[in-house]
Amino acid sequence: MRIPFMPVQFAGVDPLQAGNVVQLVLVLGLTVGWISTYIFRVSNKEMTYAQQLRDYENKVMQKRLEGLTEAELEALLEQVEEEKRGLGSGGEQVN
Repeated sequence: MRIPFMPVQFAGVDPLQAGNVVQLVLVLGLTVGWISTYIFRVSNKEMTYAQQLRDYENKVMQKRLEGLTEAELEALLEQVEEEKRGLGSGGEQVN
């Protein structure tokens, strides 16, 4: 049975080679698609390692905050508020 219209045959490809051409185009298309998603994830830092590193840093900071006394926590909060006021007025503070 002959298929009446195949785009690859219309483009001048031999009917015996049409399957190979379609397979090659499909594999190359999927490969380029996968690589582009990989590059997108790398550029947006959505990779597993980057996420694990962010989670680890957040947990370390949480443990440090839990270990602070009330006086140290209040001093830290005052320092943060002071820096916010300094940045809000347009000036940058250098520590």
